Amino acid sequence: MFDSNVLFAFTLTLFAGLSTGIGSLLALFTKRTNQTFLSVALGLSAGVMIYVSFVEIFVKAQESLVGVLGVRPGNWITIAGFFGGMFVIALIDRLIPSGENPHESRMVEEMDPAHKHPHSHGKLMRMGIMSALAIAIHNFPEGIATFTAALKDPSLGIAIAVAVAIHNIPEGIAVSVPVYFATGNRKKAFALSFLSGLAEPAGAIIGYLILYPFMNDVVFGVLFASVAGIMVYISLDELLPAAREYGKPHLSIYGMIAGMIIMAISLILFM
Repeated sequence: MFDSNVLFAFTLTLFAGLSTGIGSLLALFTKRTNQTFLSVALGLSAGVMIYVSFVEIFVKAQESLVGVLGVRPGNWITIAGFFGGMFVIALIDRLIPSGENPHESRMVEEMDPAHKHPHSHGKLMRMGIMSALAIAIHNFPEGIATFTAALKDPSLGIAIAVAVAIHNIPEGIAVSVPVYFATGNRKKAFALSFLSGLAEPAGAIIGYLILYPFMNDVVFGVLFASVAGIMVYISLDELLPAAREYGKPHLSIYGMIAGMIIMAISLILFM
C-alpha cells in the first residue's frame, strides 16, 4: 500500500512530531533554559519556513495549477489556497482558549520544586492537558504540510521536518511544566508531551488516505499552496514571537536570516 517515498515522508513527519518529547526531556534533565540557543533556533526555523514557502512551495503550487488551469485561473487558485491555509491555522488558533495557549514561552527553571507556582494543582493539570490538546490540534495540519512536502521533494521535506521539529521543542516544555507541577510525576509529564506530538504523523496518514484517491495536479497545487500559507502563518505568529521572548530580539532575526541562507544554499545544492 505504501511505497518507499510514502514511508520516507511518514518517517520525517514522525520525527518532526515526536520532537515535542525533546522539549519535555530538556525540562526533565536540564536545570536552566538555554535562551540563546532557543532564540536562534526558533528564528532559524522561521527563516527556513518563510524562505522555502515563498521561493519553492508557492512557486511549485503555482506552476502545477497554471499548467492545468491556465495563467489567470491558476494564479487565482494559488492565491486562494495560500490564504486559505493561513485562514485554517488562524481559525485553529482562535478556537484554543488563550489561558492554555501552548505557545506561551516556558522555562526549564520552572521544573525546579523551589519555583513557586501561583496556580492550584487542578488548574495546572487542566493547563497541561489543554496545552497537549492544543498542540495535537496544531500538529495535525503541520503533519499534512510536512508529509506533502516530503512526498513531492524528499530534500525539501527534510528541511521542513527539521524546522518543524525545532518549532515543537518549546511546545514540549509548555506541556511538561504544568503537568509536572500538578502531579509531581516527571514520567507522566514526559508521556503527555510525547503523545501530543503523535498528532503530526496521524495528520499525515489521515490526510494521505483521504486525498490520495483524488490526487492530481489541481489537488496537489491547492494543497501545496495551503502548506505555504500554513508555514508562513506559523512563522510569523508563533516562531518569531517565541524567539524574541526567549532571548534578545536581534538573535531571533540573525537566526531567521541564517535559516534563509541555509535554505537558499540547500535548494541550489540539491537542484
